Amino acid sequence: MLIVQKYGGSSLQSTERIRHAAERMLRMQRNGHEVVAVCSAMGDTSDELIDLAERINPDPPTREMDMLLTSGERVSNALVAMAVYALGGRAESLSGEQAGIHTDAAHGRARITEVVPSRVRQTLDRGAIALVAGFQGVNKDTKDTTTLGRGGSDVTAVALAAALKADVCEIYTDVDGVFSADPRIVESARLLETISYAEILEMSATGAKVLMSRCVEYGRRHDVDICVRSSFTDHPGTLVSNAVEGTAVEDSCVTGVTHTRSVAKVTVEEIPAEPSAVAHIFEVLAVAGISIDMLQNINGSPRPELTFTVMGEDGPRTLELLEEHRAGIGYGPVRCDAGFGQVSLVGAGIRSEPGIVATLCRTLAGIGIGVQLISASEIRLSALCRADQLDAAVRALHSSFGLDSTVPAVVYAGTGR
Repeated sequence: MLIVQKYGGSSLQSTERIRHAAERMLRMQRNGHEVVAVCSAMGDTSDELIDLAERINPDPPTREMDMLLTSGERVSNALVAMAVYALGGRAESLSGEQAGIHTDAAHGRARITEVVPSRVRQTLDRGAIALVAGFQGVNKDTKDTTTLGRGGSDVTAVALAAALKADVCEIYTDVDGVFSADPRIVESARLLETISYAEILEMSATGAKVLMSRCVEYGRRHDVDICVRSSFTDHPGTLVSNAVEGTAVEDSCVTGVTHTRSVAKVTVEEIPAEPSAVAHIFEVLAVAGISIDMLQNINGSPRPELTFTVMGEDGPRTLELLEEHRAGIGYGPVRCDAGFGQVSLVGAGIRSEPGIVATLCRTLAGIGIGVQLISASEIRLSALCRADQLDAAVRALHSSFGLDSTVPAVVYAGTGR
């Protein structure tokens, strides 16, 4: 078997954890498997480098930030290679460029355009473990180093697994797999043995941090089986696969309860009667790269209004843009309210459950939480509430839909990545 492994920063935060990761790689190789490992920067290295850069220059050039931040992954990969040699094995560390990770030219948020893993293949053919620096690549036109954005090492691992036609891509983190809720909030969160790509995509999009959304999208598109495991235990973890159709727990229609902490609610009053007005509003936001989520369009009233949500960090920019285009499009006052959070139910069984909205509202009302907005897709139901009520909402819904486990969930290091 050819196995691609990815180790997050919490799995490499000390020399002891680096040796432990090297031992795991060697154990896998000595069992007859070819091993490619993608390593993130150690612990909080990336955050420390960002802080250092901002002390030097509050608005550093994006190209230079990419040059700076990619150093963390190269350091950790070289140290892991040294650990493998110290344990009697052979390894070769490669930068993203050396591993054939080609990207577009968008510094800080580059997307992979091509993976040419010929050097990785050569390393494996020599009987060595191939160690690839995650989160980074190179643009073929400019020859500049690029980064894939936070969590980009997940994307690196899945992209390599697809290009090498690996049997599985193992994502090692500080929890035992994918849980039915964030175990930092819900101690009784249930570990899922399997989960479908459709469900994990919705969970990632609505706040679950165990897998990056782009990584999940890449894996689904290229049919890569992903196994989410802990680097602190030998638990088999959670299998994410296109072959899994739905994973609702026992008699519950819900697989998981997720949350997003920082959400802004935007209201646009006195929308003009012509249908193109709403389209113009959303075009303005789309051009600025601002995504909307929950949406409510109230027509048929003397003062029709449009309400929607954006990520909290996009709130001020959204308000600025809408005020800028207010006269041109012809709507009335605009307000942006911060301090909201979103709680979501995800599960393939939601599509066939007629009473799920009533149960959600009844559960939250029972603990004094009022729902501001509700949105639904085929396998997801989301509700907007005050951010300070979010943890209580997650716990109540998790219990109400029968997801609680008798086995306490464990977070081994605290970051979840």
